[in-house]
Amino acid sequence: MKKLELHWQILIGMLAGVLFAFIMVQFDWGAKFVSDWIKPFGNIFINSLKLIAVPLILASLIKGVSDLKDISKLSQMGGRTIGIYIVTTVIAVSIGLAVVNIIQPGKSISEETRTQLVENYKGDADSRIAQAHKQEESGPLQALEDIVPSNIFKAASDNGNMLQVIFFAIFFGIGLILIPEEQSTPVKKFFDGFNEVILKLIDLIMLAAPFGVFALLAALVVESPSLDLFKALAWYALCVIVGLFLMICVYLGFVWIFTKKSPSFFLKGMSPAQLLAFSTSSSAATLPVTMERVEEHLGVDEEVTSFVLPIGATINMDGTSLYQAVAAIFIAQAFGMDLDLWAQLGIIVTATLASIGSAAVPGAGMVMLVIVLSQAGIPEAGLALIFAVDRPLDMCRTVVNITGDAAVSMMVAKSVDKLHDPKERKWDDNYKA
Repeated sequence: MKKLELHWQILIGMLAGVLFAFIMVQFDWGAKFVSDWIKPFGNIFINSLKLIAVPLILASLIKGVSDLKDISKLSQMGGRTIGIYIVTTVIAVSIGLAVVNIIQPGKSISEETRTQLVENYKGDADSRIAQAHKQEESGPLQALEDIVPSNIFKAASDNGNMLQVIFFAIFFGIGLILIPEEQSTPVKKFFDGFNEVILKLIDLIMLAAPFGVFALLAALVVESPSLDLFKALAWYALCVIVGLFLMICVYLGFVWIFTKKSPSFFLKGMSPAQLLAFSTSSSAATLPVTMERVEEHLGVDEEVTSFVLPIGATINMDGTSLYQAVAAIFIAQAFGMDLDLWAQLGIIVTATLASIGSAAVPGAGMVMLVIVLSQAGIPEAGLALIFAVDRPLDMCRTVVNITGDAAVSMMVAKSVDKLHDPKERKWDDNYKA
């Protein structure tokens, strides 16, 4: 296994996990065995990645901002980053709407299947609807207010507060730029060293990646709903997957046009992070690996990765916004509703804004979908129609989310002349036996 590339190791772990789960479910005690004795190792792996997400963002972003040495460079890079992220999100929602309107999966659902799905997942749908209504009741500037933390230690204790951590890190980095160099140098050296330690921890955690994804995929298979429900939702899932595939093609086209790097170069560099994103369904959990792959295997300067990728993990949810567009139209079709052009344009705007507010954790897009449904006048109870296949589709759209982050980081790096030849570091570099 050690001689294999990391992405092959992870892929073998995923396939072995699925195969193991299919064998275990043949026994009465198999599913419980997987849940009790295999799944915990997958959770430990995810927790280890989440553990270093906040320290990574703090260290890398403070280092990245302070290394700019000029606030004008920060505003230049920030404007390009957010601008490209918004453009790709609008493209993603538009692709989703185009695909779902062509295939029209909702019209294939029978009344009987619709009733069964609503009954089976009504509890889950109600909890997400309640969360969404709580968000809708807040004021129009609540999202802006929530970005500024009142206590950085409290914000750093919850991965759901990633935007608050990013705000503090950028603010802290600006402070380092503005004070005399002799005073800022010791602080910068501390964060430089801290950042190197975190990057080394990522290398160590990734040694366990094949075993972590084995446990995660095995648990997913034994906990999946019945196959009958999956068959009823096959067309819906197809729409989402086709849309996500087209979005990845858009990214590859952008990378090729703007950076002159080939699609094979990009995919080879990002494949371990993509497979990990598929296994964890979390952009935040995958962020440490995404940063390592983009910097060491795609050749993006650390100054760019430390700024663009943490922001992308929180506001760039192209896969999520595409899924929200497809899901909204699918539910409308299932209930016999025909949405006009203006209603669908409203979905583009709402899904774009909702994806920016989605937390980078599994299932967060489902809560934001309620807001999209509400805006378009689609019955919120229809959320129950898609719960059966939400987890596997969540895995797929997380791949698109982190792929988009990587593509945008390459484009931004190229625009500021910070794209160079990759230089890979090994986990045991500088180690002497």
